[in-house]
Amino acid sequence: MQEAFEEWDTYALRKSLKPRDVSLDDIEAHSRFKIVGVTGIRRAGKSSLLILLRQKFAGEGKKAGYVNLEDSRIKDVPNILDEVLKWFGDTGHLLLDEVTGVQDWEGWLARNHEMLKGRLYLVVSSSRKRLAVPSKPLRGRVLPHELYPLSFREFLGFRGIKIEPTTAGVGRIERALHEYMVYGGFPEVALLDDKTDKVKLLNSYFKDIVGLDVAEMAEVPPTTVELFGKYVVETPYFSASKCLNFFKSLGHKIGKQSILDLEKHSQDGFLFFFIPIFSRSIKDRSQYPRKAYLGDTGFMHAISGKTDTGRLFENVVLSELKRRLPQDQEVNYWKDLRGAETDFVVRKGTGVEELVQVVSEMNDAVRKREIRGLVGCAREFGIKKGTIVTRDVERDEKVDGIKIRFIPLWKWLLRVPR
Repeated sequence: MQEAFEEWDTYALRKSLKPRDVSLDDIEAHSRFKIVGVTGIRRAGKSSLLILLRQKFAGEGKKAGYVNLEDSRIKDVPNILDEVLKWFGDTGHLLLDEVTGVQDWEGWLARNHEMLKGRLYLVVSSSRKRLAVPSKPLRGRVLPHELYPLSFREFLGFRGIKIEPTTAGVGRIERALHEYMVYGGFPEVALLDDKTDKVKLLNSYFKDIVGLDVAEMAEVPPTTVELFGKYVVETPYFSASKCLNFFKSLGHKIGKQSILDLEKHSQDGFLFFFIPIFSRSIKDRSQYPRKAYLGDTGFMHAISGKTDTGRLFENVVLSELKRRLPQDQEVNYWKDLRGAETDFVVRKGTGVEELVQVVSEMNDAVRKREIRGLVGCAREFGIKKGTIVTRDVERDEKVDGIKIRFIPLWKWLLRVPR
């Protein structure tokens, strides 16, 4: 068994990886006070992040060890975490990959964090959100760090594309943005050149997340989750009732509570994000459908064969917002009784911090509609400005006292200064 631990640690030291836009120093600093829990969609790069940490510690001469607990040789061994500790010892930085897949992981982490505080520093990962919101033994002991697929800036780095403000440079960035939206930001997918290979790999990722994460958490067959997933991929607004009707139309027997469970578990596995309406009315929050987004935009083309540019634009913006926002801020959408809508309302508690509208194709009618939605939302919440992310429009306007910034998507993603 210890041989398997040594193999993983040696593998981590030898593995060649591209760096991510993540502060390893911050993770190390946080681990001195809390268990750092790295969560995110499977294949987003959590293992790579832990391996990069292992290499950092080795370069600094600090004691550390890395073990991937999904290894079939050790995953189901009773008291496997105790065996890891016997191998590693009780001092240093211990990096445990996919820790939620082994027995008594919560109790073990809670005990050892408490008893070995100031000696053993734990950084652990999981493709399940349960690590970020643990039960009572670990509550208050875990500092979650959510890792997403590559940002657009990281994607450009992986593809070797420089950010240049020249006409030709902007053209390269815009072509890369199209590839990024259609095939997503999974690191291994980004490094492939062949489009067919990208789709094959995305399909395998989708099946792994469905089978290893969502189906297991929901305790239903993977085929049921796959059907649910294919429905969500093709629907911009999700309601359990409509999804239930879809299942029934195919002769599939399933209850509404099971649909709601699938919604929850697919979000806990980071396969989808379901964004609720922002309203101070509990009735509105429960009755309005949620807007559905993908954990990675590449799943749309890989699973449905379609490329809905409008949804992909929105999805890319949501993913970037989630990367940028601190943990005390959330994202909702807004809609009034006349149908005017704002795509993203960034809020902190009941206060609104930012408004973002997304439009892929602009004409006069669309411009008026998007401005009407943004201005209506801004007035309701007392906000004086908002952003409309576009394909290629860049200007400032003031409408009814609301300052509106129009900015191309690539500039918004890269935070290009004015």
